[in-house]
Amino acid sequence: MESFIRTEKQRKLLAKIEELIPVFQKREPQLDAPGSFPFDNIEDLKKINYTKLTLPTEFGGQGLGLYEYILAQETIAVGCGSTALSIGWTNGTILEYVESHHWNSEAAKVVLKAIANGGLINTASSENNAGSPTRGAIPTTSVVRDGDDLVITGEKIFTTAAPALTHFIITATNEKKEIEMILVPSNTKGVSLKDTWDSLAMRGTASQTVILDHVRVPDTYVLQTRSPQLNAAKGWLLHIPACYIGIAKAARNYALNFATSYIPSSLGKPIAEAPNIKQLIGEMELTLTTARHMLYGTVERYEHCEDKTAFKEPLDVTKIEVTNAAMKVVDLAMQIVGARALSESNPMHRYFLNVRAGLYNPPMSDVIQTKFANEAIAKFMEK
Repeated sequence: MESFIRTEKQRKLLAKIEELIPVFQKREPQLDAPGSFPFDNIEDLKKINYTKLTLPTEFGGQGLGLYEYILAQETIAVGCGSTALSIGWTNGTILEYVESHHWNSEAAKVVLKAIANGGLINTASSENNAGSPTRGAIPTTSVVRDGDDLVITGEKIFTTAAPALTHFIITATNEKKEIEMILVPSNTKGVSLKDTWDSLAMRGTASQTVILDHVRVPDTYVLQTRSPQLNAAKGWLLHIPACYIGIAKAARNYALNFATSYIPSSLGKPIAEAPNIKQLIGEMELTLTTARHMLYGTVERYEHCEDKTAFKEPLDVTKIEVTNAAMKVVDLAMQIVGARALSESNPMHRYFLNVRAGLYNPPMSDVIQTKFANEAIAKFMEK
């Protein structure tokens, strides 16, 4: 399989992560349990300075960019998909700030200092019965001014890595019906977690509910105020398909190891030499390689694009197609391994479940397909 490593710095970064892959894979069955989270994996990543991957060097970080971030996220996911998706939000959130400097400077300094001191952050935006924020949902979580403080009340669901986060970025609606993004330290009075995460897929992400009961923070903790709008182009969200293609690589590796070592008495040689299995392997390799070319090609185009705000369509298409390819790769790997792939003791069943979580990470296929359909119809109606 082709390597997409371009520099010696990238090679050294991935070498550190690859040393952790067997450790992560050994621990991964523990994440089948309800309420689980890969705390040990996160600590191992902290030891190699990974949580500071995209943090600027002036704040004590590695100061690396999108390409390195995507390479690393894919590699972590080979070891553990839940770990990759969980840690990805911290590095990606910081990378977005580095690219756009879209936060208020005073609050931004608090975030950057927190990451430098080992903190972890994620945005909590989804809510019960509100629909997806990517579909234009307005937060029912409220924020009101009280002197020099902000008072926040509401609940946020699907908050990935909630038990490990030191800070939340809360989306809330103010008195002017504007959406504000507010920094809330997790140890603030009135903040609590409710373990509502009972998903069969990516169970180890501990994407729990954050409850905000009249939480009070300084008004200087407003990171950003914006009018309601759909998300703009964000290259760092490519960590989502990178995670799922990493899971697909893990399934591919298991299937190839099985196919080259399993010798049934009826065949007298490894099943990898059987024409039907060889055909499945070839299709699996082609699908995975094509998806990785698309992923890293999009990353390179994004890095060289002068107007990144206009790059949303390629990002959306890449997320959908790479995630669909990842599911196909896992399905092909399942066929190669056969019925034993469904065994609870076999990691393939976990890959099969986890890779499907990608369907529900934004953007969703129906949104993009509807958008493309409307544009195509409108264009031809004009003729």
